[in-house]
Amino acid sequence: MKLHLKIWRQEDRNSKGKLVDYELENLNPHMSFLEMLDTLNEKLIVENDQPVEFDHDCREGICGQCGMMINGIAHGPLENTTTCQLHLRTFKDGETVFIEPFRSHAFPVKKDLKVDRSAFDRIISSGGFVSVNTGQAPDAHAIPVTHQSTEAAFDAAACIGCGACVATCKNGSAALFTSAKIAHMALLPQGREERNERVINMVQQMDQEFFGHCSNTEACEVECPQGISVINIARMNYEYNRALFYKK
Repeated sequence: MKLHLKIWRQEDRNSKGKLVDYELENLNPHMSFLEMLDTLNEKLIVENDQPVEFDHDCREGICGQCGMMINGIAHGPLENTTTCQLHLRTFKDGETVFIEPFRSHAFPVKKDLKVDRSAFDRIISSGGFVSVNTGQAPDAHAIPVTHQSTEAAFDAAACIGCGACVATCKNGSAALFTSAKIAHMALLPQGREERNERVINMVQQMDQEFFGHCSNTEACEVECPQGISVINIARMNYEYNRALFYKK
């Protein structure tokens, strides 16, 4: 299998980047997308050229580090799939593939395909935790929680923080990520003690990181590898307005 790659190369956030052409032949269609980039980097190293920098960690679709734009789509053309789970059989032999970093003011490029997503960490540290002393682990049935609330909380908690929602939103909004972190705690009894303070702090931190406002196009849900629902954004807005009301 042969691919023609156009990869964004940028030395650092202050340098001007550009798309660089690469050709790879004799590729196995069953290779993952990241394995293909590994193959390219081995070739570049042999040629005394700089390898392409890109983020990755687990390569199992659970860490969210492998985010990049592939042919203009976050994580590539397959639905609910991370880049590391994307395989070359998805593409045609001889196809031209454009590979670029996530684009967002809040995600500055560190080098090539690597971006700085520490803004997400600051949103989490501003309130995405439960600070109560739980002591010993309680019995599983000690705190009554409805099945509906449990399922909704777990669905929201599935967010892996990859940033695809930000990269695909025309306003660069982090509403889906932030709302998922707020929702899964607000839905469970353990997180309700700080629900008002949490939502205000996290929304304010999101704004301070210069993420845009929600565009209401629901593109974030479409490109999310975990299929996080935009219903969580509505829940975040409810929690935020509720917190402001009780703060008065």
